[in-house]
Amino acid sequence: MTLFTKRRHRKETEDAMDYLVTVPRRVVTVYVPLAIFVFVLLFPFYWMVITTFKSKAELYDYENFSPFWVVQPTLDNINKLLFETSYPAWLWNTMLVAAVATVISIVCAVLAAYAIERLRYRGARIVGIAIFLAYLVPPSILFIPLAVMVFKFGIFDTKLALILTYPTFLIPFCTWLLMGYFRTIPYELEECALIDGATRWQILRNIMLPLAVPGLISAGIFAFTLSWNEFIYALTFISSSENKTVPVGVVTELVEGDVYHWGSLMAGALLGSVPVAIFYSFFVEHYVSSMTGAVKE
Repeated sequence: MTLFTKRRHRKETEDAMDYLVTVPRRVVTVYVPLAIFVFVLLFPFYWMVITTFKSKAELYDYENFSPFWVVQPTLDNINKLLFETSYPAWLWNTMLVAAVATVISIVCAVLAAYAIERLRYRGARIVGIAIFLAYLVPPSILFIPLAVMVFKFGIFDTKLALILTYPTFLIPFCTWLLMGYFRTIPYELEECALIDGATRWQILRNIMLPLAVPGLISAGIFAFTLSWNEFIYALTFISSSENKTVPVGVVTELVEGDVYHWGSLMAGALLGSVPVAIFYSFFVEHYVSSMTGAVKE
């Protein structure tokens, strides 16, 4: 890049920033779009919160009560959810299945991504693309053959059925994500370790994994969230109420024919989404940085 080009680029950048100096322009270009985005993002949570604490009269009587706030808050919906249903068991099942499936998927994805990206063998790129394409296969197509295998292994209606089937759609994406992140780590570090006599396992454990912590966190968040919210496999492979997960249990147990228990439904959705939201808030910086590293090449 020539000196003239650099100066021109700097001037264009300064002109673009000067556009945001005045207050009206900042309001139109920054604050208003940001306010709309925040409103659209947070309104579902607000609606779940107010519906959770509404009585039946407030839920259905819009002539005397406003639908946008609570006049007489009550804990009846939460009491029904926690003490008249198996929601605590559903929450425990969801946490257990999501955690174990995430650990299995991350371990397999790390080994696959390292082998594809760092061993430099013929056809590695094709294998990586094939693994990512496997993620694009709709679960609605795969759950039929997976159901046959679940029945043959005798694990139907058990948490093990979900723990073993969830990695089928978690591993491909996690592998692709970690491949992109491993690609950003300089090869010179690995070559120096090989010259010093380190084995591949030592390189992976002592060099690659410490440097790939943001990528591992990102893949873990993705796998955990997808496992937490999964519906089709949990609905197909689980039938007993005590083994259900939160997404399936809330929908199947709190809807009786054409009667929807909206207060308890919103309470279940709220309590089921808060842990994931808190989990995201702690690792959002690592998630963004690792996603950038995965796609920038």
